[in-house]
Amino acid sequence: MSTAGELVSGPRSPVHIWIMAARVRTLPASIAPVLVGTSLALGAGHFHPLAFVAALLGAIFIQVGTNLSNDYSDARRGADTEDRLGPVRVTAGGLVPPGQVLLATYVTFGLAILCGAYLVAVAGPELLAVGAASILAGVLYTGGPRPYGYEGLGEVFVFLFFGVVAVTGSYFVQVQALPWQAYGCAVPVGLLASAILVVNNVRDLETDRRAGKRTLAVRLGRARTRALYTAMVAGAFICAPALWSLGMTPWLMLSWAVLPLAASLVAVVRARTDGPSLNAALARGGALQLIFCLLLSAGILAGGGIGP
Repeated sequence: MSTAGELVSGPRSPVHIWIMAARVRTLPASIAPVLVGTSLALGAGHFHPLAFVAALLGAIFIQVGTNLSNDYSDARRGADTEDRLGPVRVTAGGLVPPGQVLLATYVTFGLAILCGAYLVAVAGPELLAVGAASILAGVLYTGGPRPYGYEGLGEVFVFLFFGVVAVTGSYFVQVQALPWQAYGCAVPVGLLASAILVVNNVRDLETDRRAGKRTLAVRLGRARTRALYTAMVAGAFICAPALWSLGMTPWLMLSWAVLPLAASLVAVVRARTDGPSLNAALARGGALQLIFCLLLSAGILAGGGIGP
């Protein structure tokens, strides 16, 4: 367990501090859906390299901006206290002045807007609303007068924006179409992204409750939240045979190769309450999503595309 007091016991370089602030370990949640959407585009015979790069960078910048905004807003609301089990946040821990974190948030979202501007130019104005909604969702997660992350809606928004929007948007910027297969492949991606947040909220359940942060874990309680996590992970793996039965390639079953990692993660989340174990489960959850999506993408390409 790390506390603010422990943070000052050893020096940290500015680069290390900003890596902590960006929460680099969470970035698979933004990278993975772009890979799936792009594999679908490749399977449909379309690939726009610059659109792919812009979509990937835009997703990463939105994720980092959301993390920085969350760091700043939680510190202002007093939600990040010394007894939290997760890694110390740089604002609450006194490692970076709040003004600098806020400025970094603006800069990061500004870079995301630049990526979005290029995508609007090549794919159409429809993406304006998508980009604006994605950034707004990132800010309002813990910011604004009624942050939805404090009302138990975080998992829903993660499913939508790091699943449905990210996969279908990455496909759309290269093909300018939205077949049902893109939505179908977005479901397991969104479920695994949401599952990462569930682990975070299970870990922080007690400190969130004391801080008045009514996450889904606080609302449901530990036992039911653990059951929800199991259902989310299981649901992600059920999607491959379901999509196969609907006419997509059986090569989607490649994603099942990572099932042993998923099973071990479920076992940890269902049994452990200590910070180190759940922090490790968070990192492994990001790895699970990334590997799952790499295998899903490989299956799409091996099967020759999205099918009928």
